[in-house]
Amino acid sequence: MKILLDKKLVLLLLILGVVFAGQGVYIQLKAVLAQYLLEDAWTRTLQGESRVKPWPWADTWPVARLEFPGGGVHLVILSGATGRTLAFGPGQLAGSAAPGDAGVSIISGHRDTHFRFLKDIRIGDRINIQSRDGQVHRFEITSTRIVDSRRALLPTESLHPALAMITCYPFDALQAGSPYRYVVIAEAVDDVPRTPVMTYRTDT
Repeated sequence: MKILLDKKLVLLLLILGVVFAGQGVYIQLKAVLAQYLLEDAWTRTLQGESRVKPWPWADTWPVARLEFPGGGVHLVILSGATGRTLAFGPGQLAGSAAPGDAGVSIISGHRDTHFRFLKDIRIGDRINIQSRDGQVHRFEITSTRIVDSRRALLPTESLHPALAMITCYPFDALQAGSPYRYVVIAEAVDDVPRTPVMTYRTDT
C-alpha cells in the first residue's frame, strides 16, 4: 500500500511539473506570437492609421518601435503599462513623454520576456526608437541602476528626448513580487547637445 501511494505521489508531482512548465512555455509563446500581430499593427500605424488595435479585443495599440542593434532586438512598444499590455510587449507609462518626443518616455517590460535583454545592455550601447511619423531617433545608454520601487526616484522631465526602461529585478528570480527594479536610462544623440540634468520624482 505504501509503495502504491508513493507511486501515485510521484505521478502527481510529475503531472504538476508538466502543467507548470507548460504554463511557462505558453507565456513565452504568447509573447513571441503577439509580436507578429503587433508588427502588422505598427505597419498600419506608419501608414497613417491611429490607435490600431493588434486584435479586435485589445485595449492597447502601438506607439513606437524599439530596436537594439547590438542584441538583435526588435519590439513594438504599446500604449499603457497594465498587466494585460505587458503580457504582449513593453508598454509606455501613461503620462510620460511619447517615445522620441522631448521629455522622458518611461517604458516597462517583463524581465523574463521582452525586457530580458536589458540584463546584457551596457553603458554606451545604442537604442533606436521609431516614432509614429516614421522618424528614427537614436539614443545612447548613459546609466543603469537597481532601485527600490517603494522609494525610487524616476526621471520625469528632460530638455531633450530620453528613455527610462524599467523591469523587475533580479532577472533570474524564481518568485514574483520583488520590490526592486532595474532601470536603464538612455539619452538622445540626434544632432542635439545632450543635457544630463533631469527632474526626478518618487514613484511608489
